[in-house]
Amino acid sequence: MRPSLIVLVLALALPLPGRAAYPDRPITLIVPFAAGGPTDVVARIVGESMSRTLGQQIVVENVAGAGGTTATTRAAQAAPDGYTLIMGHMGTHGAAPAMYPDLKYDPVKSFQPIGMAAGTPILIVAKKSFPAKDLREFVAYVKANSEKLNEANAGVGSVSYTTCAFLNSLLGAKPSRIVYRGTGPALNDLVSGQVDYMCDQIVNLVPQIQAGTIKAYAIAQAQRSPALPEVPTTKEGGLPEFQVTAWNAIFAPKGTPPDIVSKLSGALRKALADEGTRKRLLDLGADLSDTAAQTPEGLAKLVESEVARWNKVLKSAGATPK
Repeated sequence: MRPSLIVLVLALALPLPGRAAYPDRPITLIVPFAAGGPTDVVARIVGESMSRTLGQQIVVENVAGAGGTTATTRAAQAAPDGYTLIMGHMGTHGAAPAMYPDLKYDPVKSFQPIGMAAGTPILIVAKKSFPAKDLREFVAYVKANSEKLNEANAGVGSVSYTTCAFLNSLLGAKPSRIVYRGTGPALNDLVSGQVDYMCDQIVNLVPQIQAGTIKAYAIAQAQRSPALPEVPTTKEGGLPEFQVTAWNAIFAPKGTPPDIVSKLSGALRKALADEGTRKRLLDLGADLSDTAAQTPEGLAKLVESEVARWNKVLKSAGATPK
């Protein structure tokens, strides 16, 4: 090779002037809910694997409030340098625009998608002492007693809030809706019997259901989950209209350089291909089948479709602000 060409190749391989090779320090992954919830669990499992690939620690930071929109607003306004990311989900990047008219970010325009981390089927669960023995009895009991019941959720616009808004509308139920700063605290009160029922992502529930500390009435998808094979589907239980799956995905602020996006996306896909990481997620009931959404392009399409879908669903359910 001619000396001039060697110099050119070496120059192209060097980092851009003024910017060190990425990453050269720890990366913050914001979780927009309290520790212990499903989004937090997925973030920590995936972040641990990505850290090994990137050679820098991914530090999970929990920032709760306003159904996840407080943290998501902060992430949208962060420097687009790849050092502040957010584990968004169906609530923050799908349902929130319908629930918050003055939302300070746009799920489509304010972020650079990195990729989906895990699909998370929704379960209908209740406190251990709830009187219904199956979904049909649960439906009948909630219809007859809804004004005496408490339903727990992680805040307006969160996955637990929006999915239970959908469920309550199907049942014509009007329970007291108890808002928490995350599904972790909400689940704690469900276990202790202080609230009656909730809708939540499967990754948060498997240990509690297996331990018998709460009741699981149905999973809101077409097939039973290998993680909870004894829990029937909503179709089996007589409520086929309630079909909904949540998701958790990584986003960076808009304007993040393409080379950084590519590196983060590659680290995520490598994490989801790692057998140890996959097993941890699958054992919790996560769905890793949507490989298209694991890419930035696929996730961008999903977000657009989810914003449109939940705007329609929540308006029909009467759950949007007047």
